[in-house]
Amino acid sequence: MSGMGRKEDEVRRMLEASRPQVPAGLAARAAERGARLLRRRRALRRLWLLAAAGAVVAFTVWAVVAEPWQAPPATTTPPLEGW
Repeated sequence: MSGMGRKEDEVRRMLEASRPQVPAGLAARAAERGARLLRRRRALRRLWLLAAAGAVVAFTVWAVVAEPWQAPPATTTPPLEGW
């Protein structure tokens, strides 16, 4: 018998066997766990968006106060000659 025939026989035996007993309340517990995971993901997504918005606001405030696009003032003056 080939390997494929053995696999087919094993699958047929598994399908003909009685179904395993499922614990009572399994669907309710699975739904509760799924809802909890969804709430956790939603909270983490909101926290991430809040942190990203805070970073954008902080960068904007820093840019307005520091004005990094302007050249810094000269620290020395050129010598005055020819007065």
